[in-house]
Amino acid sequence: MKVLIDADACPVVDLALSISSEFEIETILFCDTSHRVERDNVITIIVPKGPDSVDFTLVNALSKHDIVITQDYGLAAMVLARGGYPIDQNGREMSNENIERLLDMRHVGQKIRRAGGRTRGPKKRTQENNISFELKFRQICERAILAHKTEES
Repeated sequence: MKVLIDADACPVVDLALSISSEFEIETILFCDTSHRVERDNVITIIVPKGPDSVDFTLVNALSKHDIVITQDYGLAAMVLARGGYPIDQNGREMSNENIERLLDMRHVGQKIRRAGGRTRGPKKRTQENNISFELKFRQICERAILAHKTEES
């Protein structure tokens, strides 16, 4: 069981590393050559820049019960299909119950932008976002560890 972080533009890398080390969960960072994100004592996988290159590399490294931190709903859908636990940087857990709605919202936004329209960007990050992420990430770590141990026995 591992934590895999889509580290391109991820504001909670250090917080996630701190929490995953408390739970003694191996963590791997994934980024492309234009976003090199490296930390001491953590494996970083750097892939060539390209559309979805980080996503596909991460999914290929994914095992059942792994936790994935990403803000990409397409990647989250692939993680769910492989039995993983996707969470975004604000503590929103993507699940089979909400992924379709999230993908639909992404699609609508893309249609608006392709037609020349504008959509709102993300809100400024707050301390509340970090607190929400920390609480939900800890819950998911506990749940994933329990599921992994249960399956092993």
